[in-house]
Amino acid sequence: MAAQRDSEPGTAEDGAPSEHAATRRRRVVGRIIGVAALAAFIVAAPAVARLLDFGVRVGEGAAVESSVEGFYGSAAPTPSSTAALPGTIVRSEPAVGAPDGATALRVVYHSTDVDGADILVSGLIVAPSEPAAVGTRTVVSWAHPTTGTAPHCAPSSGIAPFALIEGLTDLLADGNVVVATDYAGMGVPGPASFLIGATEAANVLDIARAAQHVEGIGASDRVVLWGHSQGGHAALFAAQRAATYAPELDVRGVAVAAPASDLAALLQDDIRDVSGVTIGAYAFNAYEEAYADRLPTDPLSTILSPAGVAAVPAMAKLCLLGENKQLHDIADPMIGSFLTADPATAPVWSDLLQENTPTERITVPLFVAQGSKDTLIRPTVTAAYVAAQEQAGATVSSHVYPDADHATVALTALADLRAWMRTL
Repeated sequence: MAAQRDSEPGTAEDGAPSEHAATRRRRVVGRIIGVAALAAFIVAAPAVARLLDFGVRVGEGAAVESSVEGFYGSAAPTPSSTAALPGTIVRSEPAVGAPDGATALRVVYHSTDVDGADILVSGLIVAPSEPAAVGTRTVVSWAHPTTGTAPHCAPSSGIAPFALIEGLTDLLADGNVVVATDYAGMGVPGPASFLIGATEAANVLDIARAAQHVEGIGASDRVVLWGHSQGGHAALFAAQRAATYAPELDVRGVAVAAPASDLAALLQDDIRDVSGVTIGAYAFNAYEEAYADRLPTDPLSTILSPAGVAAVPAMAKLCLLGENKQLHDIADPMIGSFLTADPATAPVWSDLLQENTPTERITVPLFVAQGSKDTLIRPTVTAAYVAAQEQAGATVSSHVYPDADHATVALTALADLRAWMRTL
């Protein structure tokens, strides 16, 4: 979920009006270079035209980037909207750069946090351009991999807002509406929600609800959940909670690629490098805010070195693309000295990690993709999750791709994913 060994794509948009123009230009160039790296995921024999189209869409996004900075607004619902139901859209605007034959909206909608409180969250709603009758299109709710946790790390705010939605063009061609939450705290300012299952789940489900409020796109209550890495974590929690949180949605299945299915294992496996330090910093910062009433005073000092405590808030302000060097500058010196206690066994922290690990049986069809060359989400961890689900009686379609790593597994799995979706 953090960059480096098998780096994830992400977007970053500074949104800071006080920055000097030269600094802003450098960041934009850095993001363009980073987004260009995403092109490697769509380069294949038939993909030259798609790559050129991707470049055009990146250019369109760069041209309007500064104009979207004011869209996100405050994290607090306005007095007139406090009674709104989750999924109610507060504001929307057209989003440029959608694939050919599709239209898109950038939206801010009502959702809930881990305590059930009303919050505002941003994201994208993308649909085939051709109008459709009400309730005729399945909604695919995409949960994105880690891009950061700060507001300006939101995928919907960047120069290539559609680049991270793996399979977008194919999913639209199959006649689906595709929605993509930013997660709470990204886009719309607010407390971070990184690897907080209840919040992520609500955000993923509520944007599927939001799509049903958009006229002419044909969004139905049929929903398929689809997520990669952190997004796999979000999608699994959404599947676990859908029946009670959004019972009116007809969730047909959940698909995940290299999901964060065991948080304790994730930290233990990865804390020895930049990826692990970054994941830890993002998670510990989010948990410190979300669970302040349960954690001890100065909670970071109970598991982190003094340098680690100082580093967490600084790292939480940085995104994986555009600010990756800054993340390295902070994280590199702490490799091997970030933790002073294992969060998986530390008081309260261990409980929080367990609560935010998706262990419940999935009651809808489950598709799991894993790359054998993934060194971030280890194949053994995903295999253990699949085995546990099968033991619990879940209907699992498991796929292991020998040549895929963490960055490529979701796109590698697309053909199998689409075939699986046709059976739902």
